[in-house]
Amino acid sequence: MSNTMRRLAGQTVVYGISTVLVKLLNYILVPYLTRVMGQVAYGIYTQIYAFIPLALVVLTMGLESGYFRFAGKAGNETAKKDVFATAWGIVTAASLLFFALAAIFNRPLADAMGYGETPVYVWMTAGIIALDSIGAVPFARLREQGRAGKYVMLRLVSVIVNLALCFFFYGWLPSLAANGIFEWAYNPMLGPGYALLANLVASAVTLLLLLSLCGGVVPRIERRMARELLLYSLPLLLSGIAGTANEFIDRQMVVWLIPGDAQYAYGQLGIYGAVLRLGVVMTLFTTMYRLAAEPFFLAEFNGDDFRKTNAEAMKYFIIVSILIFLVIALFRDVFALILGSDFREGVWILPIVLLSNMLSGIVLNLSFWYKQTGATRYAIYVTGTGLIFTVVFNILLVPKLGYVGAALARLICETSMVVFSYMLNQKHCPVPYDLRRIGGYFMLGAVLYGTGILCGGIVVWARYLIYFSLVVIFAVYAVRREHINVGAMLRSMLHCGR
Repeated sequence: MSNTMRRLAGQTVVYGISTVLVKLLNYILVPYLTRVMGQVAYGIYTQIYAFIPLALVVLTMGLESGYFRFAGKAGNETAKKDVFATAWGIVTAASLLFFALAAIFNRPLADAMGYGETPVYVWMTAGIIALDSIGAVPFARLREQGRAGKYVMLRLVSVIVNLALCFFFYGWLPSLAANGIFEWAYNPMLGPGYALLANLVASAVTLLLLLSLCGGVVPRIERRMARELLLYSLPLLLSGIAGTANEFIDRQMVVWLIPGDAQYAYGQLGIYGAVLRLGVVMTLFTTMYRLAAEPFFLAEFNGDDFRKTNAEAMKYFIIVSILIFLVIALFRDVFALILGSDFREGVWILPIVLLSNMLSGIVLNLSFWYKQTGATRYAIYVTGTGLIFTVVFNILLVPKLGYVGAALARLICETSMVVFSYMLNQKHCPVPYDLRRIGGYFMLGAVLYGTGILCGGIVVWARYLIYFSLVVIFAVYAVRREHINVGAMLRSMLHCGR
């Protein structure tokens, strides 16, 4: 492993520790909410939280990547502040307009979304989206400045406030109201709305704290800089819309396409959404890698150095992803205990979910070349292709297979994007990926997973021992095959964390 890779690994772990901690704390909501909510209520919760990422992508307009690109090219700190202020100003203006429109048209939107009896869902969701969007560029600035400690602190504050309020609203408030305390604040019909309220308060607290770290810079829009930022970022916006739709539209299509009444469809969506949450570890690794890799690749490399480093990064990313897949897929019955008993019936699709998440991370690696060169229009082609596959295969599979069809459609979508991204990469910026070695790791992972499946019928303790041995075999093989100096890598991680 090269020094460059050790440095990227170190940066990944720095952000990873914070992301893991934040996600693990937030993950407590999965077993909790799947026990205090029924399948239908959790299905509504899943549907609402499928809208939020899409709205965030629209309002941030790809300006986080734009900020990294132009801040990396800025000649001095004053120029960086101008880039930051303009990117932040554009997003802030769009977010405030969005919230105003959502508040004005609250009732019609609630009726159109099927929440006519609880229109409060709409304005609370809009508030979460607006607050998180306004904070997106300042959070990107913390990453660009390497202020990982502040980044971690704010993310932790957000999650802790959210958790505390959720436990209060669902655990203590009903009992208090029954005894005449805070009776005015409790409405059993609000259901998932209390989770939205907790998130709204957490987002507001986080933004207030984030504003104090902006060094006196305020949002403003400098026209020339805004034009350059938007020309670079708008293709990423269109790509982001398609990419987020690829990832989350399956939730909505489960509701639309599963035969039966709405209650049954929301129940099936609740099961599907809960199983998707079990795949969070793979998504978590991709997220922590992205947090380190985006500023790393977009600011520091050109030409052959970029190609060589990107190829090496892809290999190590895939090695770790396969290792995560083996751990979760082999021990999925253990991970299923995280969910409430009503949601465990769908856990057998977890390997499909994990593989889709792994392919999504590969697409991320394949995207750095056009972000780094400024040819961001190719992002639209890739994600647009995936969206076509998503819609077509959801329509074909969901009516017959239910949420299983949605999981398969997403796997097909991610596969199509990997293939198309690789073809574009090799045509326009050929990165020398070691396909033979990468293919060998995939083959070994498949053999080990297949071996585990064949052992599924033996006694539990022996089965788990075999599963553990299979995971160790893969890890030891990778370390020896790549000549990874584990001690040097750990030292690099500790150095980056200072």
